[in-house]
Amino acid sequence: MHETCNHGKKAVLYLRLSKEDLHKIREGDDSASIKNQRLLLTEYALSEGYQIVNVYSDDDESGLYDDRPGFEQMMEDARLGKFDMVIAKSQSRFSRNMEHIEKYLHHDFPLLGIRFVGVADNADTENRGNKKARQINGLVNEWYCEDLSDNIRSVFKAKMRAGQFLGSSCPYGYRKDPKDHNHLLIDAYAASIVRKIYALYLEGNGKSRIAAMLSAEGILIPTRYKQEVLGIPYKNGKLLPQTKTWSYQTIHAILGNPVYTGTLVQNKYNKVSYKDKEKVKLPKESWIVVENTHEPIIDQHTFDLVQELQKQRTRSVHAAPNGLFSGKLFCADCKKSMERQYARRGERGYIGYVCKTYKKQGKQFCESHKILNEELEQAVLHSLKEEIAKLLTENDIAILQQFEAEGPHKGDVSGQVELLQKQMEKIEKYKKGAFEKYLDNVIMETDFKQYMEQYDNQLMELKCHLGALSKADAANLPGGITPESACMGDGKNYIKIDKLDRCMIIELIDRIEVGENGELTIYYKFRNTSV
Repeated sequence: MHETCNHGKKAVLYLRLSKEDLHKIREGDDSASIKNQRLLLTEYALSEGYQIVNVYSDDDESGLYDDRPGFEQMMEDARLGKFDMVIAKSQSRFSRNMEHIEKYLHHDFPLLGIRFVGVADNADTENRGNKKARQINGLVNEWYCEDLSDNIRSVFKAKMRAGQFLGSSCPYGYRKDPKDHNHLLIDAYAASIVRKIYALYLEGNGKSRIAAMLSAEGILIPTRYKQEVLGIPYKNGKLLPQTKTWSYQTIHAILGNPVYTGTLVQNKYNKVSYKDKEKVKLPKESWIVVENTHEPIIDQHTFDLVQELQKQRTRSVHAAPNGLFSGKLFCADCKKSMERQYARRGERGYIGYVCKTYKKQGKQFCESHKILNEELEQAVLHSLKEEIAKLLTENDIAILQQFEAEGPHKGDVSGQVELLQKQMEKIEKYKKGAFEKYLDNVIMETDFKQYMEQYDNQLMELKCHLGALSKADAANLPGGITPESACMGDGKNYIKIDKLDRCMIIELIDRIEVGENGELTIYYKFRNTSV
């Protein structure tokens, strides 16, 4: 009888499985799987005499949303009149969203002349008597999703507080621990690029300049690296197929991410509703921050210094050599920042600074408070030397006096520095060669990672040694004053400076105020003084 009534009626099967159903499968409910849904629905359709014209399937897709690929294709074909009936295991397989149940089952399908049947729960739009039951089931399914969403969110927060990483994709420079996917391990090659970015920024290079430098060297951008080298099917909707160059925003994100210090910052965003994919940024007090969850790539001091530099919004020192004092120089009277004072016609560049209020609004609002670059640098350098001298202990002074009497042995230190630099350059070449061989499939991935880890460890040791020697060389430190003891207390690692640099200004000086006659008040991070 069924075969006679339903013969020739075109039906389609709709199958769906999502993460919310996985626990059921583990408990033995194999009927929830895509494979068994297909068997169940095929058997039902054939027994009823329906002609199956297509099968639509969505794997790992939530029933709360209607932007599922298989679902969208089914609805497009429905509007083209390609079938008369949709068969699913249950109404919840079709949708768990009450709004969608009303929209599609009780509005669009009747207009299109399409019948919906849920085999397991007896949902049938042709049966007017069970409409209320379908609506009640729709509400129950929606409540289930809401409770599930709340439970999952609570579990996620507990894991975040325990210092577990829950991101779908690791930050550039890290990879997931194969033994614990909630723990981050250092990716040797990518980590070396992160360190390079921080070093370039501290040298005075702007973010756009760093991006251009990395692109010119042919270093793969993070997304390409994950896709082409690590083999991760990483998707970035904003990335065009032809995009291969580093961007300002990528550098900015890397320089501001505390994950590189071993700290996880999570729970920064939250969904507006469990029924909506849109996310909103949470206030900082709601963020979950856990320190020392994984091995750092950047030490805390370097990270903090970079954050301080970013606040100043300075240009590259290569583009503006006397941008040493950017963000640090203010008028002593109106407290506004000082602006560059350019040379008169026929001369190039700028020669100093002038009060911003005076320059923009005139003498009736503030005096000029002008100061020349050369005068400013000499005064700050002289003041800085005096302040640092005050920080030295009696023992430090005694050793320095003995050192000055015996004479410096700077040449010995300089030779060691040069040797270390050559060794570092050689290791960098080895790293580049290993990476090229890995891309050409000459060496295996395991060997490549092992090489990168060894090279990075060697570089770290050499850099630490070089840093100590450089400080000793710059300060003319004798054997009695080690770089470590010289760094005890703010500014002691600048014992015998003869030239200012940007990092020094950021690290030691809070602000400099310029008076009407060019006198300076320098606010050090360890005390205030006037020049």
